Amino acid sequence: MGNKLSPVYTLKNECHDCYKCVRECYVKSIQIKDGSASVLADRCIACGHCVTVCPSNAKRIRYDIDKVKGILAAKKRVIVSLAPSWISIFDYTKQQIITILKTLGFTDVSETALGAQEVSIEVAKMVKQADKGLFISSACPVVVDYIRYYKPEYADYITPVASPALTHAKMLKEKYGDDIGIVFIGPCIAKKNESDRCPELIDAALTFDELNYWIKESYIDLAKIEVLPDENFVPEESNEGALYPILGGMNETLKYIGMDNDVQLIDICTLQSLDKALNGLHPDRLEEKIFVEALGCDGGCINGPGISMCKSTILKTSDVLNNFNKRDSIPKTAKTVVNMDYSRIDQKKQEFRHEDIMKTMERIGKHNEEDELNCGGCGFQTCRELACAILAGEAEPSMCVSYMRKIALRKAAAMLRCMPSAMVMIDNDHKILESNDAFMKMFTGDMYEVFAERPEGINGADIDRIIPFADLLKTALKTGKDIHKEHYISGNKLYDINVFIIEENEIVGAIITDVTQTELNREKIAEKAKQVISKNIAKVQEIAILLGEHMVETELLLSTIADDYTTEDNKEE
Repeated sequence: MGNKLSPVYTLKNECHDCYKCVRECYVKSIQIKDGSASVLADRCIACGHCVTVCPSNAKRIRYDIDKVKGILAAKKRVIVSLAPSWISIFDYTKQQIITILKTLGFTDVSETALGAQEVSIEVAKMVKQADKGLFISSACPVVVDYIRYYKPEYADYITPVASPALTHAKMLKEKYGDDIGIVFIGPCIAKKNESDRCPELIDAALTFDELNYWIKESYIDLAKIEVLPDENFVPEESNEGALYPILGGMNETLKYIGMDNDVQLIDICTLQSLDKALNGLHPDRLEEKIFVEALGCDGGCINGPGISMCKSTILKTSDVLNNFNKRDSIPKTAKTVVNMDYSRIDQKKQEFRHEDIMKTMERIGKHNEEDELNCGGCGFQTCRELACAILAGEAEPSMCVSYMRKIALRKAAAMLRCMPSAMVMIDNDHKILESNDAFMKMFTGDMYEVFAERPEGINGADIDRIIPFADLLKTALKTGKDIHKEHYISGNKLYDINVFIIEENEIVGAIITDVTQTELNREKIAEKAKQVISKNIAKVQEIAILLGEHMVETELLLSTIADDYTTEDNKEE
């Protein structure tokens, strides 16, 4: 489902069974298949949280620099819409950032905050004209998509005004012509969704991280570039709109514009906080006018997912405040307004029969309510949510940690139970952690029946009290090295012993085989073989003697005959 055409995607070769993105994704737009997590593009709101929390860096942001280079090559004039949070991210002056962007090929640089100012004027007018009710800001595309997809009952209360970025793009096209190219650069991944949906306004969107990469890739050195002191943003510098990237920034602009005192201004950031704020709210019952500035990122846009830098939120907020200049007079009517329909987008939520859910629950070892731990280890809040995700093809039974642990324990128990050899494991206190029935039979003697009736067997007992060669296990525990003893003599017994490390300096195990009887049987067989060989040798010797005597007699007879023939021949001569 996830692919590189969506703003967020997964490098499958780097994604391995951690499920952290599932746990952290507030809307669960993740599919697990063959242990790898993919982004469900049709449900993702591009908040970028999975990108920031992924421990293996498998979640990636779509790379759009090549697309922008194509736009620069194709259009005569391309203007940057620069998000106001730039001042808290880059250690550049206004003249330096403009010079760098022009060096990359852009014609001019303009501040997105100009669009924010237009949005504030229009929203203030809209709220003033209302008698009462709820108003939710449309500035954050993450919040807008979250409400439209997952809280559709509140979609009608989003102010029907386009975001500052789209409004700013409209402003630039009105001033410089529809044939110009516009590239947004900021901290937000979701702006890529906006540019994809409104290509007539924004041609492409880059994150600040992409811009940083592009600067390094182009080997731009400010020391070698002439920075002109008269470089300025076009068509003019922003004022109160520069406050938008911090929490409460939009509400501050509304105050500067002159919002009526009867309007309650509320700041909310993060989807979790927004969810809690909306739950149980009935806007049609409100007797006041409430405007909610809602942002998806904790602390505002200055902490967006397209920024990979460590800097105090306080310092970033301070940088934004220092870059703000209040206007002497603010127009009563916005010059540029982009009306936007934020109607609900109903998700087709799959419904499953109770019987199918219960069968799937049994697949993950949940046979009754006591088995439903709802531990959240799989990433879902409840075991039933996991079961529904499995039925929807978005999760796998192996995601249930407790189930997999039970399976592993059962397999291990079955192997231990069926092993003919004795097995034991001890901890660093020399206490028995685990042992099998063969071990108890071999070393507990007459007490076997007593220990066999106990559920824990001899677990917890001191190894010294059970076996006479406990020093081997202690040595392995101390040295961290495996030990193998073949034909180890202990009393009147003979053992083959393999001591192995399970967890260094913490747990060791041993496989013990009693080879006493085997060796005795070998000795008996060897003795009988010797006896047979001795008898065979005696028979061979007897045969040899008889053969020897027969050969002597034959030789004497032949010699006599030969002598007789020789005598007869001599006489004839």
